[in-house]
Amino acid sequence: MDPADWHIVRSTPLLSGMPPDIVQDFAGGLVARAYEKGTPLFHQGQAADAFFVILEGWVKIYRTTSDGLEVVLHVFKRGETFAEAAMFLGGRYPASAATVSSARLVRIDGNAFRTRIRNQPELALSMLAAASYQLKSLVEQIEQIKVRSAPQRIAEFILRLADGQEGPAIVDLPFEKGLIANRLGMKPESFSRALARLRPLGVSVERDVVEIADMARLAAFVEFTGDDG
Repeated sequence: MDPADWHIVRSTPLLSGMPPDIVQDFAGGLVARAYEKGTPLFHQGQAADAFFVILEGWVKIYRTTSDGLEVVLHVFKRGETFAEAAMFLGGRYPASAATVSSARLVRIDGNAFRTRIRNQPELALSMLAAASYQLKSLVEQIEQIKVRSAPQRIAEFILRLADGQEGPAIVDLPFEKGLIANRLGMKPESFSRALARLRPLGVSVERDVVEIADMARLAAFVEFTGDDG
């Protein structure tokens, strides 16, 4: 891993509370691995023997129902960890994971990490920080679905992709629109209609490329609490 990769690893909620030398000690020999879009990482019911740090790309966590329907539980992005809860319990993964874009990940062995925690119990605080972070993220996601309209949810998603850009901007959708719709709590057909309602705000979409005429205007729309029409 290069210095930028190490910065991401050390900045995750799970590891940020640990002294850098301890992180280096148990993770120093790890290698970042590149994955193609659609690569399975683990399957529901498989022994939970590791967790992952995302250096680049997006990963979905999903369950498959008895009738074969895929239900996406969450989509994780760069700088986040996933699967640590199942790994800490030492059981089996309650859901499956796969990349939804090209990605670079670091896989951290569960046995080595649990041994480190047993030897230094104070490191369990990092586990609580990670759990709190993910719970906060899920609560915010549910809150957005309840209080924001479909166009506002899409607009906020686009703003996050733009990552602080100002004025006009161009962003690439990181994965297919159907999965984005699932992530934002709407059906694909509702997603298309809601996306079309952003055109008067200067948002245009051509395949997977989104052009925004004015980021400030789009941000104001996200925060608007009245009737969005």
